[in-house]
Amino acid sequence: MSNHKDLQKLSAAGLLISLGIIYGDIGTSPLYVFKAIVGSSRISETLILGGVSLIFWTLTLQTTLKYVVITLRADNKGEGGIFSLFSLVRRKAKWLIVPAVVGGCALLADGIITPPITISSAIEGLETYYPHLPTVQIVIGIIAALFIIQQFGTSLVGKAFGPIMFIWFTMMGVLGVSYLVQMPVVLKALNPYYAYELLTSNYNAFIILGAVFLCTTGAEALYSDLGHCGRDNIRISWIYVKSCLILNYLGQAVWLLHRNGQVLDLNMQNPFFKIMPQWFLIYGIGIATVAAIIASQALISGSFTLIAEAVRLNLWPKVRINYPSEQKGQLYVPSINWILCVGCIGVVLLFQHSANMEAAYGLSITVAMLMTTILVSKFLQRKKLPAYVIGAFLTVYLFIEGTFLMGNLVKFIHGGWFTLSMGLILFIVMWTWYIARKIKNRYVKFIEIEDYFNILKELSDDETVSKYASQLVYLTSANFNSEIESKIIYSILQKQPKRADVYWLVHVDVVDEPYRRDYEVDFLVPGKLVRIDFKLGFRVEQQINLLFRKVVEDLVKNGEIDITSTYKSLNKHKIVGDFRFVVIEKIVSRSHKLSLYERFIMFIYVHLKKVSLSEERNFGLDLSFVTIEKVPLMITSPDSVELHRIR
Repeated sequence: MSNHKDLQKLSAAGLLISLGIIYGDIGTSPLYVFKAIVGSSRISETLILGGVSLIFWTLTLQTTLKYVVITLRADNKGEGGIFSLFSLVRRKAKWLIVPAVVGGCALLADGIITPPITISSAIEGLETYYPHLPTVQIVIGIIAALFIIQQFGTSLVGKAFGPIMFIWFTMMGVLGVSYLVQMPVVLKALNPYYAYELLTSNYNAFIILGAVFLCTTGAEALYSDLGHCGRDNIRISWIYVKSCLILNYLGQAVWLLHRNGQVLDLNMQNPFFKIMPQWFLIYGIGIATVAAIIASQALISGSFTLIAEAVRLNLWPKVRINYPSEQKGQLYVPSINWILCVGCIGVVLLFQHSANMEAAYGLSITVAMLMTTILVSKFLQRKKLPAYVIGAFLTVYLFIEGTFLMGNLVKFIHGGWFTLSMGLILFIVMWTWYIARKIKNRYVKFIEIEDYFNILKELSDDETVSKYASQLVYLTSANFNSEIESKIIYSILQKQPKRADVYWLVHVDVVDEPYRRDYEVDFLVPGKLVRIDFKLGFRVEQQINLLFRKVVEDLVKNGEIDITSTYKSLNKHKIVGDFRFVVIEKIVSRSHKLSLYERFIMFIYVHLKKVSLSEERNFGLDLSFVTIEKVPLMITSPDSVELHRIR
């Protein structure tokens, strides 16, 4: 943990790591941005200078000002990302769940398109050497290998990411300068007038804007990876990254201006590779390919973190999450890994060439950025900033991102439909899981636990009832220790009376801080009924089996509870009694009280439940000590049923 904290402080190691894991997506955008801006248009000074101007001001206003300066302030105990931000502001308004879910789904959809476009753009550089190279097969092979290695953890190769990305950015900067010195006058393009001139004089302005937006697509990653590197390391390293990016774009602009009036076949003449000396080209393509793989790796890791947070915030079905290495934040979600893998390979097969993928790229990430803008405005409100400051922030960024959204919507029929469709499917899953839980909670009946203190004590001492377990543990969703689900009392007293020496109630509360691990113990009936409340952060693994055992050990050590078996033969040898967990699974029963919308939600939920992890596996319980009791979620009460007795 201390090692992680050290890396969050401003240091050479922290700067290097931030280069390796944060800037992959935004750092590989020069591979395809200018190619997308020029497209099949005739090269003109207005188009090229305006294009550079738009890129510069997009990186300045969108990436630097919005993300690096403003959004990085919204850290949740050092952690960033859309769900961390949502956890900070969710108490402000219930409707904030909508931008959080929409933004999360858009980022996941982006994870399906980024690896194919970056890897394809790099590999296609080889077509200069080998025009008939089967690039599609090579790209699919690289993507498949990338997803296969995820399960082994990437901390080992991760250590090499920083130095490689440093070489990548330096290479881009040097190549850019080598052309910039040939035509220094291109620097005038940094004047926003040229951006304005291009947008007002070109009837394809929205298409150009959609292409320009690709230069800032990795900006969300700067915030999502805040916890890995720390704010200062990101801000300082960004100065170097942005400088190298701008120099490279200026160098590409010079190469294009040398071909003023021409129409290029950009599949064969990518300006990114054309500014490389012929002798260096093969090395440049090699470095570009490795950088593209690193960019894809960063996005895949980000998707795993996003899903893990969504599971703990009850926004995604319970799925298996593995921890392949000791490194903090290193996790692997098998189901998401293979969904992304199939999606990425599907993108390559569907679009074949990076030029075609550009049309599918950018639309979903614009939506994610808009959602972040809404959540950040609520964060600024929470920080009690003046209303005019928040109003100005919202006005500026809703206008900028709204304009980019319009530019990207032009791409809808050319491929944008793909990422939006992916995002929509993910949204249906997330929204269904969230709403179904609300519907279920509506029908869970809570009763006063105090009314049953004496009965539970008497049952525990009643030797005429055979003992069910020495220590009996129930997971409860009751937020207050004065309440308990009626189903638990029914399970203990009526559904085969369960005598135990001690009854334990365990409640898990997912809190807004990312890595909190606290617990409270309440002895409701001393020595007979104990309630433990865990307060766990939304990034903490919920291994209830281990956490519960640790708490019990501490209680025994402090002499607060005795878990020695009460069987005489075992008691004299001081042998610990057995533990048994009872998990009550609520089965959704049919009801006419639900609206059509709610019935549809519950229909999808039932099918999602079949593929999700069971409660006991999700909480990491030892299955040999778990009893599952299925009870119907009674929605129709017997009072509403009319029957006529005829005899």
